[in-house]
Amino acid sequence: MAHVERMKAEIEQDAKRPKPTLEDLGLADVTKQVVSMEDDMVVEAIEREMIRVAVSILEGNGFSYKVPVSSNANVMYVKELDRIVLKDKITERAFASLGTVRKTALMTRVMELVREICTKGIHVTKRDMFYTDVKLFKVQIESDAVLEEAAAMLGCTRASLNVVASEKGQVVGRVSFKEAGDLIDCTKMGIGGKSIPPHMDRVTELKGDAKFVLLVEKEAAFMRLSEDRFYNTYPCIVITGKGQPDVATRMFLKKVKETLKIPVLALVDSDPYGLKIFSVYMQGSKSMAYDNASLVTPDIKWLGIRPSDLDKYKIPEQCRLDMTAKDIETGKSLLEQDFIKDRPEWCKELKLMLRTKQKAEIQALSSYGFQYLTKEYLPRKLREGDWI
Repeated sequence: MAHVERMKAEIEQDAKRPKPTLEDLGLADVTKQVVSMEDDMVVEAIEREMIRVAVSILEGNGFSYKVPVSSNANVMYVKELDRIVLKDKITERAFASLGTVRKTALMTRVMELVREICTKGIHVTKRDMFYTDVKLFKVQIESDAVLEEAAAMLGCTRASLNVVASEKGQVVGRVSFKEAGDLIDCTKMGIGGKSIPPHMDRVTELKGDAKFVLLVEKEAAFMRLSEDRFYNTYPCIVITGKGQPDVATRMFLKKVKETLKIPVLALVDSDPYGLKIFSVYMQGSKSMAYDNASLVTPDIKWLGIRPSDLDKYKIPEQCRLDMTAKDIETGKSLLEQDFIKDRPEWCKELKLMLRTKQKAEIQALSSYGFQYLTKEYLPRKLREGDWI
């Protein structure tokens, strides 16, 4: 654990140094920034927008919204911040246009519902919101997308709207916190762990004696770590987003890292999608570029399973999979991303994967026994400080 201790000390020192902002970098005028808002501030922002719309109609300029563009062309990676940000391009959606009338109606309905939610000071799920007007929204993906656009337009974080996803992520290990006043001890949650609360504003008094966070891609690996009580032998907090992480899992990880000032080690599949999931935690997603500042956890270390591990740990051929054409295409596109280019050791691993055209899941380690992950692989990784 000496390597982990050194990294923890470095994080504590780094936390004392001021971090650059978009203003410092001269990017404030070319990017869209949002802030966390209280319920009354969200209500005020919605009412201010609707007054603007009413004035526009009365002046004969029609009914329209100015919505930040969320396409790939309107996002950029900022190396100094190590995250994706949203640029300042906007699009006008007019109620009088056949091409945008539906989206304008959806935006109006979503803001009406969010105003009601924030006025009452309650939280609802995205599924609840969808079912308030099924005939209008038609499919939940549409109401979800407009919800993101509403947050960006109003200038607030998604969490500020009080509309959350259903519980998805899980946590177990050496951490405790209060959830709406109730004490939660994650060492006493059984082998299934504790579901990560979707209402992060109600998570308070987070404490723990963990030395690091083990971020796990798959639920199966999480269950093995939990059942074997890995966190008792190696004091850690185990978190999983069960694949592509939801907002609550990303916010919880960020809160743990910033509060406890401990390193985060990632355990993902050795394939392009494992690396993409990993990168979402670190640099953020393009679809939520406007809100990445409140969601990303920079400087996560890639523990495994790395392509070089397949030979180093002698993973049998029958446990390795051939990469598909789609895998190879995804891997090559990752190599073109600035986020990856800034990490030479990542590039080396990804190039090895593409050269061998082999991938492997975390479960491939089970070829040596179901507890090889917790008894041999991870202890050796931690002992050698084998992460990048």
